[in-house]
Amino acid sequence: MVRVSNARGHVARTQLDEDVVIETAATIADEEGLDAMTLTRVAKELGISQPALYRHVEGYDDLLRSLSLKGRRLLASRLQDAAIGVSMDDAVRAMGKAWRRTVMERPGLYAATDRCPCAGDAELEEAVEDIVATLAQALKGYDLSPDDEVHAARLLRSAFHGFAHLEAGDGHPKPHDLDDTFDHIIDLLCAGVRRL
Repeated sequence: MVRVSNARGHVARTQLDEDVVIETAATIADEEGLDAMTLTRVAKELGISQPALYRHVEGYDDLLRSLSLKGRRLLASRLQDAAIGVSMDDAVRAMGKAWRRTVMERPGLYAATDRCPCAGDAELEEAVEDIVATLAQALKGYDLSPDDEVHAARLLRSAFHGFAHLEAGDGHPKPHDLDDTFDHIIDLLCAGVRRL
């Protein structure tokens, strides 16, 4: 059992397992930055010794991989939710907004997806393919060839990731409104997909 504080500061006892360790690490990464997420920091937050963590994760790299997987799965789920009942331009816009919102709400968890390459890891590769497949599914209304559908889905993924990554890191120069800029990007992306 471990004592965990909730958002209201109430302390509850919960069974320590891998999911609790991963979510604690994700919360630290979101609130303090991914670099603040260390095994020592996670153990301290859980009120346990660092060696006790090794019952649930193999080490830092394993914990980072778990965060990466959790972040990718969360993103895929939110994109799927955003695309329900919409298609074509509306779907692209909804998924773009869902992508940005996910990065803003879970910045540390999302940052972990960049720190852990998926090549050669079947589970991580599948999580990325779920994201691309969700984007491709929402493009069905454009009546693209199967190859163009994949290319367009990869284009959307690259554009959404790049914009959100820069936005999260204060990489967009002022004074232009970022929402307005993102709307322009969506318009350009949709126009490009229609040209295909």
